[in-house]
Amino acid sequence: MSQTTQHILVVDDEPDLRTIYELTLLREGYRVDTAENLQQARACLESKVFDAVITDMRLPDGLGLSLITELKARHRSERCVVITAYGSTANAVEALKAGAFDYLTKPVDLKQFRSVIAAALRSAPVVSATQALSSVQSQPESIGAPDSPGAQALARLVGQSPAIRQIKERILKVAPSMAPIMVTGESGTGKELVAYAIHSNSHRAQGAWIAVNCSAIPENLLEAEFFGAKKGAYTGASQNRQGFFQAAQGGTLFLDEIGDLPLAMQAKLLRAIQERRVRPLGSTQEDLVDVRIISATHKDLATEVQQGNFRQDLYYRLNVIELAITPLRERQEDLPDLCHALLSRIAREAGLPTPCLSADMLAQLAQLPMPGNVRELENLLHRSVTLGDLDPLQSRPVSTQTAMAPVPCEAHLPGDLQAYLDTHERAILLRALQETNFNRTAAASRLGLSLRQIRYRIARLGIAPANSDDNTDENAVAANR
Repeated sequence: MSQTTQHILVVDDEPDLRTIYELTLLREGYRVDTAENLQQARACLESKVFDAVITDMRLPDGLGLSLITELKARHRSERCVVITAYGSTANAVEALKAGAFDYLTKPVDLKQFRSVIAAALRSAPVVSATQALSSVQSQPESIGAPDSPGAQALARLVGQSPAIRQIKERILKVAPSMAPIMVTGESGTGKELVAYAIHSNSHRAQGAWIAVNCSAIPENLLEAEFFGAKKGAYTGASQNRQGFFQAAQGGTLFLDEIGDLPLAMQAKLLRAIQERRVRPLGSTQEDLVDVRIISATHKDLATEVQQGNFRQDLYYRLNVIELAITPLRERQEDLPDLCHALLSRIAREAGLPTPCLSADMLAQLAQLPMPGNVRELENLLHRSVTLGDLDPLQSRPVSTQTAMAPVPCEAHLPGDLQAYLDTHERAILLRALQETNFNRTAAASRLGLSLRQIRYRIARLGIAPANSDDNTDENAVAANR
């Protein structure tokens, strides 16, 4: 739809502000109607259909929020933007929860005003989740096949369980707005996949996707990493650098493990989200930023707030909409689909035919506690393929049905799968370490692992560092630089 046909309703009781908004929109090429109270706004909405509604929160005859709830109740397609008083975080959050596309804070920055309205008009109305999911609720072999990036991102959430279907429906429901999303769930459940599916199904899908692990950034670098830095702002800052907010301009910023941010940084993050401005280190000016925030955590942030480890105002601001991911043990009906999808990808990357799993092997997998969820399952299958514990069947693909049927994929079945795999892995690690004189860096390189990964495996399997020097790895790393 061209701008000349896009129609906007502006509702504000202050004549000067109403005129400024109207003139700004007219200059952008939109058609504009105005109203000074709820009564006039309702009359306009009764006689016309608009593409967007901009309303002040407080009007002489009520709250602009009531317009949003009425439009949603009537399944109207107008995208709503609410203008709130400075510092009214609670009102902004309430508006987003009620279904507003976005909000603006007084005094309104006209550049930001134009950006938010343009984004609202680019955002397609929410479609039926059932209808939208029909293209991706096919067999797991369709992963990577759907045409649109949004459908492809949804297809990566493998499974047909009610829990997976529900999370996909909620993704499609929340994707079109600017409401901050908090994705919660145990480690390894796929929180980043859910966040990326939200991004891919939003009007920001063509924009940047910046994923940040908050727990992996040293505390003294947090501000520079998030907000950027000017040349000379600190020792080693030899040039201007973008922060995460600037890099995500026009797109989505995904803050994983948000619960690990220190309190001082939480306060700065809250201000950046509320003001939509960031000040790079060493700069005297602020940058206007247009990003959507999606956060994720495996922690119970409500408890963290009670214990004083997480700011209540930031929690309230980020947790506008919560998407909770069900752990794997509570949706075991997805195990066959997950195993096949993961084995297909692992085998494809290794240049091997896709292995299959017998019903007995699936039953053994289902008995494992899997505290690491899908990530642990993937690691387990990866090790099995690497160690040759699964015989590939090259003649036929494995669907959900054939995976559940008895298939003679293995010569024998171990009584304790985890112990069986650990024994093989320990033997391979010992051989690699012995052949490299227990140089863990060299052994990791031989096995295609990082130093951190091989250290973890050595510790988990209880391999004694015989004939090794604690400095051997570090010296090897330095020599390779």
